[in-house]
Amino acid sequence: MGSNHKGIAVVIMGVSGAGKSTVGEMLGKDLNCSYIDADDFHPLSNKEKMKNGIPLSDEDRIPWLETLRGLLNASLVSGKTITLGCSALQKHYRDILRSADPNYEGSPGHVCVVKFVLLEVGVKVLMDRVKKRAAEGKHFMPPQLLQSQIDLLQIDASEGIFTVDASCSPETIVDNIKESVF
Repeated sequence: MGSNHKGIAVVIMGVSGAGKSTVGEMLGKDLNCSYIDADDFHPLSNKEKMKNGIPLSDEDRIPWLETLRGLLNASLVSGKTITLGCSALQKHYRDILRSADPNYEGSPGHVCVVKFVLLEVGVKVLMDRVKKRAAEGKHFMPPQLLQSQIDLLQIDASEGIFTVDASCSPETIVDNIKESVF
């Protein structure tokens, strides 16, 4: 017996330290759906590069994004909602994730079921968060790579990305996302 339920993927995006994991996990729990942390799918070579202060190239990122696209697609095809925490810094990276939508054609008329939410927060707050996480040994991304991510971040207003003030409490952020995306 088939289901008419249409899945949706919510990608919580932003630079390191924006709160993607915290917000994504909370949103997944609130929506009673799976949460995927994109960092868990980086190959060891990517993690080693970042740990050594070397920014990733497109050649490093594309296979990783394609893996994430496959995970999103499997969920969408089965009619499930899923949340993903992923930097998704540039439009062409987001286009790879958008193509997880089985009906995605890249045309302006199609309403893609892969939605993006940018967690936006000031550089000082980001740096404090990343330094704290690094000092606690909780992440492979060193603080010196934060500026490279900030420089790489491209947002095109035509994409319809929902932007949230990530200096708010995680609960407030999740409530804002639910009100705006669903």
